[in-house]
Amino acid sequence: MSQRQAIADALSLIFQAIEKLHNEFPNRAFTIDGRLVGDIGEVIAALEYDIDLDIISRPIHDAVSSDNRNIQIKATFKNSLTFKSIPDYYLGFKLYPDGKHEEVFNGPGSIIYERYSHRKNIGVSLLSFPISELILLSKKVESHDRIHKRVIT
Repeated sequence: MSQRQAIADALSLIFQAIEKLHNEFPNRAFTIDGRLVGDIGEVIAALEYDIDLDIISRPIHDAVSSDNRNIQIKATFKNSLTFKSIPDYYLGFKLYPDGKHEEVFNGPGSIIYERYSHRKNIGVSLLSFPISELILLSKKVESHDRIHKRVIT
């Protein structure tokens, strides 16, 4: 098989998967141009946490919890997550190619802002923060300051 054919075959599989995701979750676009990973993170959050995703995207927040907390959701396959404006609450996920994921940060966005307040353009420009440090920050978040998981009955 040629490299060109390998690319064509791989893209075909990706677009089949995008179509499958869109059919299952029609309120998300799953566009390949940068929204795909974010939309997957939002769907994971909606399935596992007591939140409702926004139908129409807002600039800073992606969802609202059952107790009316505004939440920004971020996901990545890389070793860092991004942060720009200071959200009320921030849910961050590390995604893996096998479909697994881990919660990296769950808590008030102000905690991330305070930890990195020394960084130039914090709260203004899109900055990346190491997952390893976000995990440590998240461990310090009290239970009442977390977005709670759904109760499955």
